[in-house]
Amino acid sequence: QVRLVESGGGSVQAGGSLRLACVLSGYTSAPPSMGWFRQAPGKEREGVAAIDSDGGVEYADSVKGRFSITRDNTKSTVYLQMNSQKPDDSAMYYCAARFYEPCGGFDQFSYDYWGQGTQVTVSS
Repeated sequence: QVRLVESGGGSVQAGGSLRLACVLSGYTSAPPSMGWFRQAPGKEREGVAAIDSDGGVEYADSVKGRFSITRDNTKSTVYLQMNSQKPDDSAMYYCAARFYEPCGGFDQFSYDYWGQGTQVTVSS
């Protein structure tokens, strides 16, 4: 069964950096498209970054220029490098996978598999 496990979350001061990783296991076909989402307390879950099976990337306006999503298919891992972090970046971060790409990378309903999340806290 497909499983995703996130890691790399923690606490950092404003302006600092963290690198999240999501390890995907249990798939038997070509590597899926992957996305990073986040949800802060009292807020809806939102898309942060996405990368398709060909390496194409997509970012939320709020993180452009600060975050970078990459993947290493040999390790079945997708990364989210977060630089110049702001308190508004504090949230539970989730990775997700989909094997079909009918729409944009931030359509949550198109993702079939989700990790359990890793917490990121940015202090001011």
